[in-house]
Parts: sequence; structure tokens; C-alpha cells
Amino acid sequence: MLRFSSGMVKNLPLKKRICFLLMLVCLACSVLIFCEFLIYYVVIFQCYWPEVKTDTLKGSRQTSASVLKAMFLSDTHLLGEIKGHWLDKLRREWQMERAFQTALLLQPDVVFILGDVFDEGKWSRSQAWADDVRRFQRMFRHPAQTELVVIVGNHDIGFHYEMTTYKLKRFEKVFNFTSEMIVTRKGVNFVLVNSVALEGDGCTICSLAEAKLIEFSHKLNCSQQEQKHSNKRCREMEQLPASQPILLQHYPLYRRSDSECTGEDSAPPEEKNIPFKEKYDVLSQEASQKLIWWFHPRLILSGHTHSACEVLHDGKILEVSVPSFSWRNRNNPSFIMGSITPTDFSLQKCFLPFESRVFTIYCAAGALLVVLLLAHFLMPSFYFAQRLISKHKAV
Repeated sequence: MLRFSSGMVKNLPLKKRICFLLMLVCLACSVLIFCEFLIYYVVIFQCYWPEVKTDTLKGSRQTSASVLKAMFLSDTHLLGEIKGHWLDKLRREWQMERAFQTALLLQPDVVFILGDVFDEGKWSRSQAWADDVRRFQRMFRHPAQTELVVIVGNHDIGFHYEMTTYKLKRFEKVFNFTSEMIVTRKGVNFVLVNSVALEGDGCTICSLAEAKLIEFSHKLNCSQQEQKHSNKRCREMEQLPASQPILLQHYPLYRRSDSECTGEDSAPPEEKNIPFKEKYDVLSQEASQKLIWWFHPRLILSGHTHSACEVLHDGKILEVSVPSFSWRNRNNPSFIMGSITPTDFSLQKCFLPFESRVFTIYCAAGALLVVLLLAHFLMPSFYFAQRLISKHKAV
């Protein structure tokens, strides 16, 4: 019995070490799983679809089947082969993939990406473009019941002076997007605008874009006229739902700066008063006024600035600038959830996990591991010293 007990005593330190090692591995794996998977569910599942107000035309609350659930995000900026470091790609693209796949569990009917899908589309050669598209399709995969609509931005085809027909056609082929188009879902009209082409200098792409927009304006105006009062031209046109359109584009309409923008995801204080440059940061005043005249939109959603902002144009038309979806552009990315009917809409912002908070969790976990390691290795020495002191006092 004495020999058996001695063996147990000898094996005890080894068993303790194995248990301690397993505890550290479990702790590290738990933190990793939480920060790279579970945190997205914890944060995004706090978001909800906003309620639409009572339909005053019908005098009844909209049923869930008649409300279009639309998600709006912007400026994903997938890195390319020129500026993209592999570690930066891995980290930020994983974040966007997990965020998007988790957000899909909220079951949107349609997702709109408001431009600058790629960071280097304006420079990409054929092979690099194909690689970027492949990564995008993996990250933003979606079920058949959810539609994905992508709008062109300056980083996808270049600023006006870099934009070419080849780059535009390449983008249109991948995303089934024509430079300007109307998308109608559940009676809601969305006008998709290639804002890069609204330079107003008469270039070929610009002239075609403006001509299409004018044609869409006529269609939408005719759709809101009663059939018996419509003219011959209207009667010959394709009839769209009689609903004021929603404009979706990459560049915001003209505003002087972000000085009036508020909220935790608006531009930093040191940037808010910097004047915007027309045709670069925002559309020109002329192009902005044309879009308002042509469409009289009830809502405008845009991207490009990477920061949030809400602006009222002509005192009644709301424009919402959607912040970037990527940690690369901001610490607190987000997307917009919209419940939309032909006569009304309601918007709700949904934040993604803050990068700084994830980093803090990792740092705290790392510090805890260090403390546990030090305690584990220093504790035997402490006990040994305590025994020596006890023996010395006994003598």
C-alpha cells in the first residue's frame, strides 16, 4: 500500500501539469471562438426590423408579407494585389464575411451594396479582378430567397477621369448591373444611379447615363398619373407602381461638409468642418439638383464618405449616408435595416462588433493567461520558501 501511494504522489505533478495545460488551451480556444464567431451573433441579434407606420391610404397596418425588408451596406473595399497585405486581407475580410453571414439570419428580402465593393477595381488587371470577384462571391454568398444588388462606386471603375467603358462593362457583367436601372420589389421603386458618371462634361458614358435617368424620370412620373389623365406618351410606356422612388448611389448629394452630421459613427471632429470637393467627395450642386428635379425621391441612400450622416434636402427629402462595412475604414462599422412599403419607410441602424472591443478582449485574455502561467510556475517556489521559513523557525 505504501508503494502504491508513493506512485500516486509522483504522478500527481504530471497530472496537474496536463490539467493546467488543458485549461489554458480551453481558455484560449473559448476566447478565439467568441471573438471570431459568437460575438457577431451576440451583437447583430440585438438588431431588429423597424416597424412601418400605419398605411394612411388603407387605414390599416401593413402586413409582414407586404413590407419589403431591405438591408443597405457600403464601402466594403476588398483589398487587391497592389495595396493589400495578406494579413490585412485575412483579418478584415473574415470580419466582413462573418458579419454578413450573421446578418443574413435576419432574413432580408434584398441587400443593396452602395458601391466601392473593391479597393483596386480602378487598377485591376484581368487576373487580379477575377481573384477579387471570387473572394467577394465567397464572402457575400447568400441564399436564393435573398437578392443581392450591387451599385458601382469610384473604386470599382475609377473616378471620372479613370472610368472607361471596359471597366464599367466588366463590373456590369459580374453584378448584372446596368449603369442606371430601376429595381422594383413589392411595389417599391429603387433608382440605381452610377454617380461617377454624373460629371456633367458630356462624356460618352455621362451622356448615356443622363439620357437613361431622364427616361426613368418620365416612366416614374407617368406611373403616378391616373390612367385617364395620362397623355399618349405615358400610355405607351411600361407602367411602374405608383410609388415615389428611392435613390441609391455611391456619391452623396452635394453638401458643404459633414459639420451638421451627428452620432457616434459620424466623421471625427477634426474632419467634420473640412469642405467637400464637388465631383470628388460629393456630387456637384448641378447634378444633385437634377436628380431631385427628375425623381422627387422620398429617400436617398449613399456611401463614399465611410461615415454616417443624415441630411434633409429642400427641407423634406432625407438622405442617409451609410458608413463603411469594414474595420479597415472605421472602428464601428454598421449597416442599415429598412422596412419599406410603397408609401412609407422606417430605417434602423445595426452596428457590427467594434474592432477595439474585440482587441480589448484578446488583450484581457492574454493578460489572464500570463497571470495563470506565472502563478502556476511561481507557486511551487513560494511553497518551498514557506517550508524553509517554517523549518528555520522550528529550529
